[in-house]
Amino acid sequence: MIVTRVIGGLGNQMFQYAAGRALARRLGVPLKIDSSGFADYPLHNYGLHHFALKAVQAGDREIPSGRAENRWAKALRRFGLGTELRVFRERGFAVDPEVMKLPDGTYLDGYWQSESYFAEMTQELRRDFQIATPPTSENAEWLARIGGDEGAVSIHVRRGDYVANASANAVHGTCSLDYYMRAARYVAENIGVKPTFYVFSDDPDWVAGNLHLGHETRYVRHNDSARNYEDLRLMSACRHHIIANSTFSWWGAWLNASEKKVVIAPAQWFRDEKFDTRDLLPPTWTKL
Repeated sequence: MIVTRVIGGLGNQMFQYAAGRALARRLGVPLKIDSSGFADYPLHNYGLHHFALKAVQAGDREIPSGRAENRWAKALRRFGLGTELRVFRERGFAVDPEVMKLPDGTYLDGYWQSESYFAEMTQELRRDFQIATPPTSENAEWLARIGGDEGAVSIHVRRGDYVANASANAVHGTCSLDYYMRAARYVAENIGVKPTFYVFSDDPDWVAGNLHLGHETRYVRHNDSARNYEDLRLMSACRHHIIANSTFSWWGAWLNASEKKVVIAPAQWFRDEKFDTRDLLPPTWTKL
């Protein structure tokens, strides 16, 4: 059995699931999810239940000490009846080859933000990450509009906590307007049809007032954070993608299975340059 800890925003949760799913598949053993951290996590909600994947939740005895804080789990550990899983914590941002060699009975604790951890099972994961929750009528209309648009390009502009939270801003920073303008020009010159830009953002009014692309632009602003999976579905339906330094839009682009897609990503993912991001972006994506 492999247990993977799931925490953070939806994009992070997807990476954590994907790494655990791939490891469990290599070993031919079950995968379980530890989502216990969301009990007192104020920033995001657990979101994997919106997908087609069948996540089995880990029980208290399958969660190592320090991860399950309820009284029952503590009592089990006190009497030596707790989990015997080996905890493997992420040691750095770049791909760790040891992850692919971990044995049965491992608890994964990290973010695992690279396609390399699950590249051999892309088709299975795209099936797992099909959104099972039916779209609202408004989202169904947007989905039909995007699906019929050969020039549909998603643009994700992440602001929110990247702007308002000083510590998040120090680590992540935000993509500049110049990045989005250069990316839009590159896409317009390379996709062979006239683009329509579909903008997804947690601050759409700011984007509308500051980012002028010179092409038809539509703002998808009706989904709140509780329905972020709806935006993910719409993003992945676009033909091409301009992503932010955000795992959410990373997945929006990755879920598009087209081999003809153009994906533009920021060359500098973090403001803090201590992170080794060489394995973050698939090699077919263009960095600007």
